Amino acid sequence: MARALLLCCLVQAVNPFVLPGAPRAAAVPAQRRPTPHPRHRGTALQMARDLYETLGVARGSDERAVKRAFREAARKWHPDVNDTPEANERYKEISQAYATLSDPEKKRQYDQFGTTGLGGGPGGGGGVEVNLEDIFDSFFGGGGGGGGRQRQRNGPIQGDDLRADLELDFKSACFGGQEKVRISHLEKCETCSGSGVKPGAKVTSCGTCKGGGVVMQVTRTPLGSFQTQTVCPTCRGSGQSVDAYCTTCSGQGVSRKAKQVSVTIPCGVDTGNKLRVAGEGDAGTKGGPSGDLYIFLSVRGMPGFERDGVDVTTRLSVDAYDAILGSSEVIETLDEPSFSVDVPAGTQPGTKLRLKGKGAPALGKAAQRGDHYVVVDVAIPKKLDGEAQKLVEQLRDAARK
Repeated sequence: MARALLLCCLVQAVNPFVLPGAPRAAAVPAQRRPTPHPRHRGTALQMARDLYETLGVARGSDERAVKRAFREAARKWHPDVNDTPEANERYKEISQAYATLSDPEKKRQYDQFGTTGLGGGPGGGGGVEVNLEDIFDSFFGGGGGGGGRQRQRNGPIQGDDLRADLELDFKSACFGGQEKVRISHLEKCETCSGSGVKPGAKVTSCGTCKGGGVVMQVTRTPLGSFQTQTVCPTCRGSGQSVDAYCTTCSGQGVSRKAKQVSVTIPCGVDTGNKLRVAGEGDAGTKGGPSGDLYIFLSVRGMPGFERDGVDVTTRLSVDAYDAILGSSEVIETLDEPSFSVDVPAGTQPGTKLRLKGKGAPALGKAAQRGDHYVVVDVAIPKKLDGEAQKLVEQLRDAARK
């Protein structure tokens, strides 16, 4: 009710408003103002010429800047919040400027021809057309269209989506498989089949709102009648009158249950990937569909293995003699716990050996695999016995000749 009274005050503050979406009334001729005193005439003409200056924005400002400036000016100069003698006149000038600059066609005409292109005045011919929602925005930060935007939905409503977290081991993430996730979600009540009504109870249309879920209030003003919508206080927007609600779900139509969900993990997933399981979220109300379950994945590390996309890397330590002479070593790969790899003679520290096709599969493509890289670390002995040292010295001297 307070909002409707404020609406009436706002309507009377500007002469006259044209409601958005409503039939436009005949324009009321502007009252002839007394001829201004010469001392004030220059200021009045300047304000009529420069609507941008009236709103305090730069010439050529976009619609967003114009609206923001109008809201700030309305909060400062509206007669309901400013009781100074000049507030009413100042607010009318601001409203007239906004009525022009917020209309793309009028703004274009004004930018090109000045007030002449508007029919001789900033308001475009006597009537001032201002969107009431912009004035409500300046005070409330939202639209002034009554209760329509807050109306409860009277039809089926989809259930909420849910999130679950699942940690995978390294190889399961690479090759995929079946996993189980335990969740708690809302399911359709089996007793009332999701209606929320006790079986056998009588359901009729709400007598207050006649099944519409909302009630209308009409406020009459000198410039016409205004309608506002509010949620029906009797049925709370459902539009129904129910004799008895389901006792199992307390009339909600859903009940909470815990369950295990079996999930197929595709090959090649990694930390940060998520899976969608359709229909495993919360059940909808009033016959609406269930939401979805989103599973966010994380992958545990595997000792000795590093993964970069589809490629994996491990390290192999060989002694200096095997690095010089070459050797055959056994390593672990993703597929096999023991795999023989040849270390060529003369292998240098940090050398990478490539095992083609032994890496991880691409996401969802088991046949497309990356590579396995083996980084060779050469272990150089820190101490040698007498005979070993002589042999190494002989080898060194022979290599230098």
